[in-house]
Amino acid sequence: MNRPSDLARSVAVLAALLPLAALHAQQNLNSAFPDLATLKSYRTMRASSSDPKWQTSNADARPIPPGGTLTLGELQGPGEIAHIWFTIADKERGYSRLLVLRMYWDGEKNPSVECPVGDFFGVGHGLDVPFDSLPVRVSSNGKGRNCYWPMPFRKSARITVTNEGRERCNAFYYYVDWRKLTRLDRSVAYFHAMYRQEFPTIAGRNYLIADITGRGHYVGTVLSCRQLTASWWGEGDDFFFIDGEKEPSLKGTGTEDYFCDGWGFRQQAGAYYGAPLVEGSEPGHRSTVYRWHIPDPVVFTKSLRLEIEHKGMAIRPDGTKSGFDERADDFSSVAFWYQTEPHKAFEPMPAGHARLYHDYTKIIEGESLLDGAKATEGKLRTQTIGSASGGEHLWWLPTQANQEMTLSFDVKEAGNYELLLLLTHSRDYGTYQVELDAKPIGKPQDLYSEKIVISEQVFAPQALEAGKHTLTFKGRGKNAASKGYYFGLDGLLLSKR
Repeated sequence: MNRPSDLARSVAVLAALLPLAALHAQQNLNSAFPDLATLKSYRTMRASSSDPKWQTSNADARPIPPGGTLTLGELQGPGEIAHIWFTIADKERGYSRLLVLRMYWDGEKNPSVECPVGDFFGVGHGLDVPFDSLPVRVSSNGKGRNCYWPMPFRKSARITVTNEGRERCNAFYYYVDWRKLTRLDRSVAYFHAMYRQEFPTIAGRNYLIADITGRGHYVGTVLSCRQLTASWWGEGDDFFFIDGEKEPSLKGTGTEDYFCDGWGFRQQAGAYYGAPLVEGSEPGHRSTVYRWHIPDPVVFTKSLRLEIEHKGMAIRPDGTKSGFDERADDFSSVAFWYQTEPHKAFEPMPAGHARLYHDYTKIIEGESLLDGAKATEGKLRTQTIGSASGGEHLWWLPTQANQEMTLSFDVKEAGNYELLLLLTHSRDYGTYQVELDAKPIGKPQDLYSEKIVISEQVFAPQALEAGKHTLTFKGRGKNAASKGYYFGLDGLLLSKR
């Protein structure tokens, strides 16, 4: 009996799927451009940072001093915001967590949106990371932030950004594209977004993402985790308690399951779910995941409470390992929803640098450690790098593999300290094992990169006595793509835990 070849079978399957693919493409087109051919009755409006002297000047950004607030728009309704775009020039580390976005509908006293700028646009930790999704898209290496959540209002809308950092935001560019309407249907609800954090999560209770009173529907979650211990952090289940119920109607099966992935997280992004940031599974590694409930909003008539467990791999007091025990990691989140009635006031958001993991003003600059540094081979010097803290880094130029460099630093007070290293990466850099007081910590650091970048590498808390300590960087070869064995230290930071 003649059997069709693999190629013939593949062609047959593809031919059968083509009509279905065409149908899906048309459905996606229809959903992306609803009723686009019908003439509109609203007026198209925009609030932007365009230079008031637009005919003769191009100063199209606004600075925000420390503690200052920039009003992006005072809009008169009825109307609906359709698109928001930001790009920002700010040199302060973690700036996107230090800038706070607030939105007020119809003259309300308490904002319906209160959230750090970066977290609102889908990435936590004060980092700039690009990704694509349906309501949020971030481009330009994480600096071009776009949002397409519809935001209706009946009487007015006021949008502000406050700089809770210690340094000046040099340039804040923005568009707020909106529609001036003649009326809004009474069933239209208001957009809300609320930030929360627990550094670390609290033993004996689930992490709370949202606690809402009123009528509406829940449309999205952004969850960020910074690991304080190694291994898998995301085994916790999600629970939606609807309208005051004692047992949740919606019960989850694992953190990655709620965020629509499986068997852990890997960096990826899609229309309704994704993980823009997954650094790994070691102490200090950071992740951000999102889930948009656009096809499946969670409806509530009186209240909604959303919790998630903070469980995963843990070491029990007796030394045994468990795959489903409570962990203490740093969690932060944004809840997105619509509701009709005035919302209850949000709990106070931690201010400014309390939303960051480290006080970057206490960085010990790498170049300040040059005088006491010693290397087995290769020159030691400083080099100017625009992106470096202080503008320079300590630069070591070994020409051979398996060399080492040692430097010393002082600890003023005994205690447990988390060590943060700001390490330079470039195309001619090597791989190095870090040792603290002659003991290896963490895994070897591959410092190869096509472009010059500075990364934050965090190591688990170490017990340090007051006095002098040493850091040694031992060569472990290099990435196959690297052209050399160079090493750069922008700085180090000790945070007492």
